[in-house]
Amino acid sequence: MHARMIAAIGAAAVSVAALVAAPMALAADSVTAQYRTSASGATTDQVEPWFKLVNTGGTTVPLSEVKVRYYFKSETPDVGYRFACSWAVRGCGNVTGTFGTLTGGTADRYLEVGFTAGAGSLGPGADTGDLQLRFYRSNWGPITQTDDYSFRAAGTYSAWSRVTVHRGATLLWGTGPGGTGPTTTTTSSTPPNPNGPALFDDFNYTGSGDSRISQRGWTVRSGGGGPGVPGAVWDPAQVTFPTVDGQKSMRLESSNNGSSARQTELFHQRKFFEGTYAARVKFSDAPVYGPDGDHVVQTFFTITPLNSDLDPNYGEIDFEYLPNGGWGEPANILYETTWETYRNEPWLADNIHTEQRQSYAGWHDLVIQVSGGRVKYFVDGAQVADHGDKYYPETPMSINFNLWFISGGLAGAPGDRAYQQHVDYVYFAKDQVLSPAQVQSRVTGYRSSGVDHVDTVPAS
Repeated sequence: MHARMIAAIGAAAVSVAALVAAPMALAADSVTAQYRTSASGATTDQVEPWFKLVNTGGTTVPLSEVKVRYYFKSETPDVGYRFACSWAVRGCGNVTGTFGTLTGGTADRYLEVGFTAGAGSLGPGADTGDLQLRFYRSNWGPITQTDDYSFRAAGTYSAWSRVTVHRGATLLWGTGPGGTGPTTTTTSSTPPNPNGPALFDDFNYTGSGDSRISQRGWTVRSGGGGPGVPGAVWDPAQVTFPTVDGQKSMRLESSNNGSSARQTELFHQRKFFEGTYAARVKFSDAPVYGPDGDHVVQTFFTITPLNSDLDPNYGEIDFEYLPNGGWGEPANILYETTWETYRNEPWLADNIHTEQRQSYAGWHDLVIQVSGGRVKYFVDGAQVADHGDKYYPETPMSINFNLWFISGGLAGAPGDRAYQQHVDYVYFAKDQVLSPAQVQSRVTGYRSSGVDHVDTVPAS
C-alpha cells in the first residue's frame, strides 16, 4: 500500500511537472515585449504605447495567435476609449485593438492588441518592427498616466514586463496587475483612410506664371511687407521649377547685395487644420554665389493671419532653418515653433519652440501631425518636438514656403549673393495622423500612378 501511494504520488508529481513545463515548452514560442512611448507626460490627451515584439524562442509564431495587453486605470467619468494605429511595419490594417475590464487589481482596464493573418509570422530572433499605437477617451478628455500599471516614461525601446504577451491561453511574457477578469469589451480600430481628403503637389510647373498655380489655390507672393529686411521685395521671378537631383521641384532663390533684398514665397489658401502635413525640402548652408554669412531663414510652415495684436485666433506651426544662425544663435539651427499669438510693437511672442543645433544641408523629410491637442514634428522619420496645450491651433491655416533675410542680419559685405531652398513635394491628409513612413507610401503611390496633383480638401 505504501509503495502504491509512493508510486501514485510520483505519478502525480510527473503529471504536475508536465503541466508546469507545458507553458515553458510553449515558451520555445517565447515572445518578449519591448515598449516605449511618444507621450511621456503625467497627463495626456492620448496614450501612445509603442511596442516591438521579439521572438526570443526557437519556433516560428503566427502573429494572428498573439495578443499584447497594456493595463491602465480608467478615468472618471468612464466614457469609453478609442484605439488607433498610427503606423506599423506589418501594416495598420493588420493590427486590431480591443478594450477589456479587470476588477480587484491595480488596473481596471486594458488595451488588447491583436493581429490579423496579414501580419504574417514571427520567426526565431525576428521582431515585428514598430507598432506605433495610441488610444484616447471618446470625449478627448485628459488621461492621467502616472497611475497606469503599464505606463513608463521611456523614450527608447526596452523589454518591459508590465506589458503581457499571450498566445491563446498561454502567457508568454510579462506580469499582469492581478485582480479578476478579464472581460473583453469593444473593439475600435481606425486605420487611416487612404481615400480621405488630401492635398498632394509634385510642383510640376513651367514657371511662376503657370496658370495652374493659381488655379490650384497657390499664390506666388509679390510686392512688399514682412518678414525680412525692411524694404525687401517679394520677387515671383525667382520662384522657379527646375529638375533637381532627378525630380521636378520648386526652387526659392532669395538674393541681396548687402543692403537691399529680393525674397521669395509660395503659399496656399487657408483651409488646412487638423491632420498630417509633409514636405521634402532641400536646405542649403551656403549661397549659390557671392559672399556667405547672411542670417537667412528657410521654411515650411502653416499660418493663420494676425488680425490684431495678441489675436487669440492666430496660429502658426513652423519649421525654420537658419544655416548661419540669427536671433542670437551663432551657427546652424533648425527650429520647430508653435505659436499662440504675438504683438508686433513692442514685440511680444507667445510661442513654444524646440531646436536642433546642427547642419541640415541637403534633402530632408519634414512631417507635422496636428491632432488631439498636440502638434508633433518629425525630421527624417524621427520625432523632434511635441507641442500643445494653449499653443495648439484653433483656426484653419495656409501652407507656406518662404526664404527670407532677418532684419539686421545681412553680413554687410559688398557683392551680390543668393541662397536657394528646394521643395520636392508637399502633402496634407485631413483629419488623419500618419507616420512619416505612411506619408512616403502615399507619395510613392501618387508618383507610381503618374499623379502630380490632387486636392480634395474642402474650403474652410
